[in-house]
Amino acid sequence: MQSAFMGIGSIFGLVALVCNIVVLIHAFKNSTGQGFMCLCIPCYSLYYMFAKFEHPKKGLVMGGALGGTVVNMVCQFIAQPSGSGRSLNGM
Repeated sequence: MQSAFMGIGSIFGLVALVCNIVVLIHAFKNSTGQGFMCLCIPCYSLYYMFAKFEHPKKGLVMGGALGGTVVNMVCQFIAQPSGSGRSLNGM
C-alpha cells in the first residue's frame, strides 16, 4: 500500500513540476528579473501565478501546480513507514 501512495504522489509531483515550469518559462519571457525571482523566491512564484500569469489555460496550470503539490505531500506523508519518527500527535 505504501508503494501505491508513493507512485501516486510521484505522478502528482511530476504534474506540479511541469506546471511550475510552464509558469517559470512565462515569467522569463515576460522579464528576466521576474523569471529569476520566480526561480529563487518560492513565494514570488505563487504571487506571480495569481497576479501576473496570463495563459489560455491559467486555471488548469495553477490547479496542476498547487493541487499536484498538495496531493504529492499528502501521499508522501501517508506512505511513510510508521516507525520513521513522525506522527500526527507530535509524540
